Amino acid sequence: MEHIREWQAFGYFFFTVFLTVILYAYILHLYRAEKKGTRNYEKYGNLALDDELHSEPVEPNENRNEETKEKKEQS
Repeated sequence: MEHIREWQAFGYFFFTVFLTVILYAYILHLYRAEKKGTRNYEKYGNLALDDELHSEPVEPNENRNEETKEKKEQS
């Protein structure tokens, strides 16, 4: 029974370290994306405050724009 508890302790420790590394990697990814200018996360933060039906979208939907162009060309 003690052998199983040791494995549980090791598993808990390594799982906690693994999740901590994943968390810091994700934070670093967000920081780098903000610095490069590929994403503006402040816009996403303001989304909760400006959540109306006629609000401007945070990002343009490229797929939707392509579909509307195709429909216009077919008409």
